[in-house]
Amino acid sequence: MTSAAVEILGLGLGILGWVGVILACGLPMWQVSAFIDVNIVVAQTIWEGLWMSCVVQSTGQMQCKVYDSILALSPEVQAGRALTVIVALLGLVALMVTVVGAQCTNCVRPGKMKSRIVIVGGAIYILCGILVLIPLCWFANIVISDFYDPTVPSSKKREMGAALYIGWAATALLLFGGCLICCCSCSQRDESSFPVKYSAPRRPTSNGEYDKKNYV
Repeated sequence: MTSAAVEILGLGLGILGWVGVILACGLPMWQVSAFIDVNIVVAQTIWEGLWMSCVVQSTGQMQCKVYDSILALSPEVQAGRALTVIVALLGLVALMVTVVGAQCTNCVRPGKMKSRIVIVGGAIYILCGILVLIPLCWFANIVISDFYDPTVPSSKKREMGAALYIGWAATALLLFGGCLICCCSCSQRDESSFPVKYSAPRRPTSNGEYDKKNYV
């Protein structure tokens, strides 16, 4: 019962991480304008994401424009698009595989095969966390390098946006949830691989035959 609860907890964390990756992928706030000038009154804020860039006016109005050309995008944006889409698809596969092999479902008969299926689902969640971590760290490294580069104009400097933090939180959920699923399934398989056998003592009766009541 405890292993099933841990397995459900890991599955829930994996689903939350998967949703977080999809949310971070769609948000245009991967990098935002950095206000480092003396004048703190700004007229507009620039958001840049994987799919579009937005300009937010001081009046609250926002205008967004989808990137026209894919080939004209920078390498980190292209890699971020590809990896986040792959992670979104792999997350769906991991969800289906884990549900099929979960202890609370009857899609597969209990046994070693059921445990192996769950381990595969947990491993896919871990792989998703590793893959989505690549564009997040890539973007963060570029933003930090440009921010401290004296040759970059102040108007071109950017800061890390909310999408990066959401992506890092989703990565932690995916890794932790996948580890919980794998560890729980491994412990369950170890317990089931050593079954306890009970045997009744064979005692002869007065007529020389063995008592049949000791057998079920």
